Amino acid sequence: MLGSKLDILKQEWIDVVFTGRNKNYGAYELRRTNPKNTNRALLIGIIFFVFVISLKTIINKIEGLIPKAPEKVKISEVVLTPPPAEKKKEEIPPPQEPPKPKVDQVKFPPPIVKPDNEVKEEPPTVQELKVADPGQKDIKGDPNADIKIDEPVGNSDVKQVTEDVNKVYDVVEVLPSFPGGPDKFIAYLQKNMRYPAADRENNVQGKAVMQFVVERDGSLTDIKVVRAPTQAMGDEATRVLKSSPKWKPGIQNGRPVRAQYTIPISFTLSGDE
Repeated sequence: MLGSKLDILKQEWIDVVFTGRNKNYGAYELRRTNPKNTNRALLIGIIFFVFVISLKTIINKIEGLIPKAPEKVKISEVVLTPPPAEKKKEEIPPPQEPPKPKVDQVKFPPPIVKPDNEVKEEPPTVQELKVADPGQKDIKGDPNADIKIDEPVGNSDVKQVTEDVNKVYDVVEVLPSFPGGPDKFIAYLQKNMRYPAADRENNVQGKAVMQFVVERDGSLTDIKVVRAPTQAMGDEATRVLKSSPKWKPGIQNGRPVRAQYTIPISFTLSGDE
């Protein structure tokens, strides 16, 4: 009996345990019905798990058996706008002959030196030029024609020359200037420029020659170091010019233009430093 497998939930062992005890007590009933309750709970759990896993498939099967109601199609009237009319191609007017000049013109091409035997057309005489103007070809004048000085005469091509607004002038009629003049610029440098520490310790002095462009609005661009005693002095001069307020721009032909400007900036140590 000792070597046999012990199962305390068997009915025989339960009766041995409760021999001489009150079997009407709840513990005896629980032990006696425990195997049945355990199997029942396990079976219910398996069935519930399988049901949850198969729920989506069951729902799809049920929906497939139920006939779907026909979908209502909403018909709406759509008004189509007519396509845009094709643009008519702009007709290019035929070239018009320039108006006749007020005075007769005689053909007077640029002179070309040739041997006498190759000359095909004789130039107009002085007498002809007294009563007619030289031109590209012979044109009969109209005494009643209006004189226009703002249009080209004849068939010669006249191209309007426009000035490049981005041109940088080296020389202008009115030079750019710091607001307030040179004294104000010196005061600005003394207030804002910091002497490089290494150059002060080595007692290095000199002038940094700077070049820049004063724009039409007075701002400074394209700042360059032409030469400087040290790299630190050139960098400091560049920094001060970048922080400078706007200058008065250079003036050419009565209007502001981009002007190049070159200026030296001195680095000098006072005697007590």
